[in-house]
Amino acid sequence: MAVHPQVEGLLAQLAESGTPPPETLTVEQNRELLTQLADLAGPAEDVAQVIDTTAQGQQGPIPVRVYVPEGDGPLPVLVYYHGGGWVIGDIETADAPCRALANRSGCIVASVDYRLAPEHPFPAGVEDAYAAAVWAAEKIGDLGGDGRRLAVGGDSAGGNLAAVVAQLARSRGGPPIAFQLLVYPATDRHDDSPSMTENGEGYLLSKAWIEWFFGHYLTGPDDERDPRVSPALAGDLAGLPPALVITAEYDPLRDQGADYARRLRAAGVAAEHLPFDGMIHGFFQMGGVLDGGKEAMDRAGAAVRAALR
Repeated sequence: MAVHPQVEGLLAQLAESGTPPPETLTVEQNRELLTQLADLAGPAEDVAQVIDTTAQGQQGPIPVRVYVPEGDGPLPVLVYYHGGGWVIGDIETADAPCRALANRSGCIVASVDYRLAPEHPFPAGVEDAYAAAVWAAEKIGDLGGDGRRLAVGGDSAGGNLAAVVAQLARSRGGPPIAFQLLVYPATDRHDDSPSMTENGEGYLLSKAWIEWFFGHYLTGPDDERDPRVSPALAGDLAGLPPALVITAEYDPLRDQGADYARRLRAAGVAAEHLPFDGMIHGFFQMGGVLDGGKEAMDRAGAAVRAALR
């Protein structure tokens, strides 16, 4: 179908703002840009409790913001990794979506402020993401959570980290993860699918911006062949947790997300692919202006709730 009218209007407003192409901006300018785009999530919902704490990582403490919804504990737990190409984004830009996920899933949501490139290139963010999942499994009981009912999730680069953490948990012997919420995940560094070409410019996330992110995240050619960068390169996907993979029609990452869901199913994993027609990359965080974002959030929350009940 055509681009949704609400998306068309949003893209027009962004074009009229006169912001230069993101790939021409500095890291700090891109971080400020994402802070502005985070307002598209709409008003932040109330939750029963918000707790700022830390998980212990290999290189020191990792900030984690814990969102506790109404309900009798111990509650299941979703460890959430924000998007932003491993370079931009933080706990604050993910605040409204995490509040919404907590309310819709009935789960404690632990939002992880993993280290960002270029200050901390690959694999720093991966190791922080994994350490936070281990922390949640072992320590979330202190905050009213049930570490035995644990899911990982994220959007874009955060979806990449969630998929990678699920693979690492399998290979490292834990923690036990019951579900993956993968929202337009980056799964293949070498993607040359039709969506990468057809949607490579004009729909917010461009192919040039993707290259900008990888240029800051990776340290060399060897990184590009690492499954911790491209989880689609893992030779065997059997034994991974069930997954919901959400994609957007006008997103360069559309086909790699759909293919990852297909490969999960081929490996015997219960994986649902939920495509959203007319939507663009980032729509999941834009529920304040896009009805598709609201629907995706509702569907994601319901899927996590069902998986962890």
